[in-house]
Amino acid sequence: MSLNTFGHLFRFTTWGESHGPAIGAVVDGCPPGIALSEADLQPWLDKRKPGTSKFTTQRKEADEVRILSGVFEGVTTGTPIQLMIENTDQRSKDYGDIAQAFRPGHADITYQQKYGVRDYRGGGRSSARETASRVAAGGVARAVLASLVPGLKITGYMVQMGAKGIDRSRFDWGQIGENPFWCPDAVAAGEWAEYLDGLRLAHNSVGAVIEVVAEGVPAGLGAPLYGKLDSDLASAMMSINAVKGVEIGDGMASASLTGVENADEIRMGNDGPVFLSNHAGGILGGISSGQPVVCRFAVKPTSSILTPRRTITARGEEIDLVTKGRHDPCVGIRAVPVGEAMMALVLADHLLLDRGQTGGLRGRIG
Repeated sequence: MSLNTFGHLFRFTTWGESHGPAIGAVVDGCPPGIALSEADLQPWLDKRKPGTSKFTTQRKEADEVRILSGVFEGVTTGTPIQLMIENTDQRSKDYGDIAQAFRPGHADITYQQKYGVRDYRGGGRSSARETASRVAAGGVARAVLASLVPGLKITGYMVQMGAKGIDRSRFDWGQIGENPFWCPDAVAAGEWAEYLDGLRLAHNSVGAVIEVVAEGVPAGLGAPLYGKLDSDLASAMMSINAVKGVEIGDGMASASLTGVENADEIRMGNDGPVFLSNHAGGILGGISSGQPVVCRFAVKPTSSILTPRRTITARGEEIDLVTKGRHDPCVGIRAVPVGEAMMALVLADHLLLDRGQTGGLRGRIG
């Protein structure tokens, strides 16, 4: 199975399966001399790990990351950084019934059609378990960004669960870490808790929309046409398990605007250009403008539910299937730190690309 690597200069490769002995990532292209330890990576994994509330899968994984290479005496050496996370709470017996059947909405059938073989235990590589490796790699990217662009901040949060969205007039950054949904609207978070609890007890699931914002991104990251910052962000977010749509800035809503409404007007400030709005999501012509970079992605409902669904077996027999096991009623909850990680990985990559091409110099305005 190829194409397990993402990035240009700052690259990472994930490895391992949901029910294998371990999962992990190899990060290559990290600059030397960056302070890094397991303690720098663990908080991001703790944010994503399962079993943190009744609204996530009850699989119990410590998700403790180990750095096996690429770090010496507390700093990166410039060589590949090997990260490993052990799987400690697999229950492969839950998947015996689907060894010869395809779960509707899952990658079971397409993996079989493409490779002729698949790891049916939790979905193998198609499992959301793989995203823990991305979060670990994203922790390395955050360390690079903290060293090279102090003050750059990445924050993800849920803005919609099913058809229920937040009220932007109640947006409160301080609420994001105060509820199990990473929701900036305390009222919406309370409504979502009741709504999701009902779906969970009814053996159902629901999708979500996640927004990730990067503040303090310097102008000039990205390149025209085939190296656009927004195209790499879209690719990164779309590669996350269960993601079915990505937007930058106003995204699809831009189609309903006029040119007068959509144009982000500019004035001159004391420290350079000042934009009067941010419909473009901080990216113009594929290059960052210095405004906050705003990206949203839609996560489909978890396909593994206890409600019977019609499907077929590998022999072509038609059956009704109940997917057993421990699953998230809304996988979008744990997608928040994954989206943050992918934002960090793309920005670190483009920062190094820009330094390689321009030396980090900027065109002077004013």
